[in-house]
Amino acid sequence: MKTLKDFDFEGKRVLVRCDFNVPIKNGIIQDDFRIIQSIPTIRYLIDARARVVILAHFGRPKGTVQEEFTLRPIAQHLQTLLQTRVEFIADTIGKEADQAIRAMKPGDVAFLENVRFYPGEERNDSDFANQLARLGDIYVNDAFGACHRTHASIVGIPKHLPCAAGLLVEQEITALKKVSINPKKPLVVVVGGAKVENKASFLKTISEQADAILLGDLLTIEARKKGIEVSQNTELVYALDGVDGTFDLGPETIERFKEKIMNAKTVFWAGPLGRVEEEKYEKGSLVIANAIVSSGAYAVAGGGDLAAFLGKHNLREKFAHVSTGGGAMLAFLAGEILPGIQALE
Repeated sequence: MKTLKDFDFEGKRVLVRCDFNVPIKNGIIQDDFRIIQSIPTIRYLIDARARVVILAHFGRPKGTVQEEFTLRPIAQHLQTLLQTRVEFIADTIGKEADQAIRAMKPGDVAFLENVRFYPGEERNDSDFANQLARLGDIYVNDAFGACHRTHASIVGIPKHLPCAAGLLVEQEITALKKVSINPKKPLVVVVGGAKVENKASFLKTISEQADAILLGDLLTIEARKKGIEVSQNTELVYALDGVDGTFDLGPETIERFKEKIMNAKTVFWAGPLGRVEEEKYEKGSLVIANAIVSSGAYAVAGGGDLAAFLGKHNLREKFAHVSTGGGAMLAFLAGEILPGIQALE
């Protein structure tokens, strides 16, 4: 897999696929973590005198143009973060996009409209991928959070252009490999959220490395009902009590989880441990986050709303790595081949 260091980008039209699918409420971005994480790649390309063309998706417009899913506010926010002009192009393919990109100078940045406004994106239509590819000379994938998708802008474009992994994709792979391949032991895995069947493959694979897997309240209930297949050498630690049912970890569970975490050398945490969108149910996740930081372990977190929760409490930078991926992160740790990564190879 090639990286940015393998190319001379000067004057080239570089299509950069980013994952800017961020929470927006009333037109205001609630958490810009994913945007910030792709800034190093975009800056690298600007400094390399590339003509930077950003591709991204937002929401699920299902192949139709819907104003509520426009990328315009995200492009405006990116301009503020970069402190350099970002030209928003109100289309993704076609004459307007082609002319605007050809008029760009080295170091310029353009931002195309939502790729999911076209049905060919999610269908991985070869004609749509080809039309996108014609807009660039080189393709860079920096959208780790979408790498488990077989969409045109993820797996189709690399068939037509020289391609590379962006700095974020490189960083994600490196960090997750430290958890999944010969991690420093003991490895403690903390898993929140629900739907044990969606996490079955991940739990089975990670248990081959993990010394202990700590399950939140909802997963504990589901795992006890449906069963869960893990390595015999892994200790499954269930939640013992909860607050208002399953809305937060209870005091006994918190103490038990803390005890396991404090002895860890590596910790991986997927998903919040309660209904953290309500402040009164944040305690369990907050105590566990601080315990992970205090343990001194190599700590990686991500999935669900966990990145936003850690950001709200100024804890993101205290972890070795916070992933931008949810499904992609778990699929990678389950040993699955991510289509977006495979396409770069």
